[in-house]
Amino acid sequence: MSRWVLDWDSRETEVDEGHREALCTLGNGRFATRGAAPETVDDGTHYPGTYVAGCYDRLASVVEGHEVDNEDLVNIPNWLPFTFRIGQGAWFGSGAANMPVEDAGQEGAAHPPVLGPRWQRWELDLRRGVLTRQLEVRDGLGRRTRLVQRRFVSMSDPSLAALETTFVPVDWSGVLTVRSALDGRVANRGVRRYRDLRGDHLRPAGTGSDGEDVAWLRARTATSGIRLALAARSTCDRPADGGFVRAGDGGWIAHDLSRTVTEGDAVTFAKVVTARTSRDHAIEEPLAAALRDADRAAGFDTLLARHEAAWRRVWETCAIDISDGDTQSVLDLHLFHLVQTLSPHTADLDAGAPARGLHGEAYRGHVFWDELFVFPFLNMNFPETARALLRYRWRRLPAARAAAAEAGLPGAMFPWQSGSDGREQTQRLHLNPRSGHWLVDRSHRQRHVGVAIAHNVWQYYQYTGDREFLFGQGAEVLVEIARFLAGLAEYDKALDRYVIRGVMGPDEYHDGYVDRAEPGLDDNAYTNVMTVWVLMRAMETLDLLPESRRRELEETTGMAPHEIDLFADVSRKMRVPFHDGVISQFDGYGDLEELDWDRYRAAYGDIRRLDRILEAEGDTCNRYKASKQADVLMLFFLLSEREVVDLLCRLGYPCEPGILAATAEYYQERTSHGSTLSEVVHTWVLARTDLSSAWRFFRRALRADIDDLHAGTTAEGIHLGAMSGTVDILTRCFSGLEAEAGALRLAPRLPAELHRLSFTFRYHGNWDVRVVVTPDRVRVEVPRSSAPPILVAVGGRETVVAPGSACELAY
Repeated sequence: MSRWVLDWDSRETEVDEGHREALCTLGNGRFATRGAAPETVDDGTHYPGTYVAGCYDRLASVVEGHEVDNEDLVNIPNWLPFTFRIGQGAWFGSGAANMPVEDAGQEGAAHPPVLGPRWQRWELDLRRGVLTRQLEVRDGLGRRTRLVQRRFVSMSDPSLAALETTFVPVDWSGVLTVRSALDGRVANRGVRRYRDLRGDHLRPAGTGSDGEDVAWLRARTATSGIRLALAARSTCDRPADGGFVRAGDGGWIAHDLSRTVTEGDAVTFAKVVTARTSRDHAIEEPLAAALRDADRAAGFDTLLARHEAAWRRVWETCAIDISDGDTQSVLDLHLFHLVQTLSPHTADLDAGAPARGLHGEAYRGHVFWDELFVFPFLNMNFPETARALLRYRWRRLPAARAAAAEAGLPGAMFPWQSGSDGREQTQRLHLNPRSGHWLVDRSHRQRHVGVAIAHNVWQYYQYTGDREFLFGQGAEVLVEIARFLAGLAEYDKALDRYVIRGVMGPDEYHDGYVDRAEPGLDDNAYTNVMTVWVLMRAMETLDLLPESRRRELEETTGMAPHEIDLFADVSRKMRVPFHDGVISQFDGYGDLEELDWDRYRAAYGDIRRLDRILEAEGDTCNRYKASKQADVLMLFFLLSEREVVDLLCRLGYPCEPGILAATAEYYQERTSHGSTLSEVVHTWVLARTDLSSAWRFFRRALRADIDDLHAGTTAEGIHLGAMSGTVDILTRCFSGLEAEAGALRLAPRLPAELHRLSFTFRYHGNWDVRVVVTPDRVRVEVPRSSAPPILVAVGGRETVVAPGSACELAY
């Protein structure tokens, strides 16, 4: 693995295809395609999949006698299928099983089977966004053929993708026939534990051809009614005979191209595909748009050049340079997949940030709080995309308001899992694959998702200074979340405190008390303290608004004057539980039993999913001081220690300096890190007290997907929040960068393993602001422009840096 190229070679190591396919996904922020071999289908080893941002569909299934419905990000028709045969032999690859029976070829003397690749090598070029495959195959008669394939999903033309295949007959001459197909007979079957649930989201709507070289396919989603159209233009670099083959069900079409080839002579075929949906802008109808795109598209090389130029601009915008080579290469992989999921093209869509990217079907493509870990990168590099994600939430305010009203509360209650329309998409039941039991899912009680959205609104404003958004949609979202949280808080007269009951924190292992029938926990410290923070930001925002806009907001939301008084009261009287000199994760946490961690590690080895282990034993995490991931420590991830102490002091809790170190040590010993986000948060927290330990956690977070550390889950989709989190650790944590009160504040905490850290970002209209951190100095360079100067603060010293100048300060 070099800095820019990842490779997998079957001659050197055994390759986990599901894992490789996820990491080799190519996308452009609008759609993405897994890195499956073109001749394969869903066969237990391979899983082709293509996903369009925001394209969801809902189906009902029966589980344990109960009807449940689930909304999925749809696996749209497969554009990849491409195979070949020699003479009248069998077609290469497992995809032959998906062809019309009468045309799939037969084994035997007349149809010698094509064996699997004798060897193959995959190379993913991160700089160019190109996946290259080299392989050699041999048929039953011993004839060898070498292939080189290149593919990309265009970053310059967001509806286009392309595949090029070059054949070299090594030791034979004869007729070579290639088959370039579109397959609409696919389903969502990429996650094993979901396979008892329906995933047949596509309905065929016809196939056809346009001219001599374009095949097309139409489909629609089963219940959401989204219309899909794909058109594929397949050509050869020299004259070839062609024809089209269709399946009777209208869900598959292929274009066959044949020509005579000579031993050692290379021949190249190109497949250019366009994918359109009825959700696209500025089109009359998807098929007409797809055919028009296919007709207008340039050749493979020209399209590739434009695509590479677009990626060059991306890397100029967001590249991070560090002195550690191994860390650098994995970091670039994370940046690559982050941009493939959320690119400048996403800014034009009504779509959220799917927790597993556009790379697979885990979590059903839903939008969680993970966007909290994504926004810092977007705010600093692609603020238009960050704003689009906030508008995705704003458009779903009506659903959030309806959910709050149904719960008897004011404001907006955003769902834990969001999809197409903003309703709660959390499953009612989930499967424990260890025990085989279907269990009640209470994770929708994570009301802190509203905290994450509010935090995203505020941080976007801090980095962009976008008052137009804050005064408009941002203020509406922020205030409605604050109204909900204030309403959720109940006044306890005996305590003279506000309490929040029946919720879950980020931990997720704990969803109730073993001695109480009602689900949920009381006074989750993260939820309670961050509620205070949200209320204070809401009051600050209201004070910033022009008087006319404030009146308008009060009228449209129905916010009464006494609610502002409630905001202030709750923000000074919220209860926060403590025990043993640390902040309690929730009320009663200190009374739970200690878990015998050594016994469980000895018995099971990997105990990241301790909840599944205990449930299979007939036990529950609700009995123990054992957390899946950082919960209380999320406070110190989102806020500085000073901010946390100030909030606790505002609430009347005497708080000694050093509470961060004590709290971090306490929970570090009681966390299984069952979520990839946990190592990210622990890195942040420990960077303030123990840089050596912080670096170890950072390295584990960095390797989570590339080494598939979480029990094979990467094959189901990359972990977008964790990938984004590792980027954020470098750009904000180790650099100590904060955007606060109109200033850039830097307090670098550079680990000994890093000698230099450099990155660029956007801030308040200034593009390509560069920060360079070395072990004792930090330099800030502001390119020449008409943007306002930047106030930079380092180590208590402040300086104003005008566009076209720089400052360098010791720390």
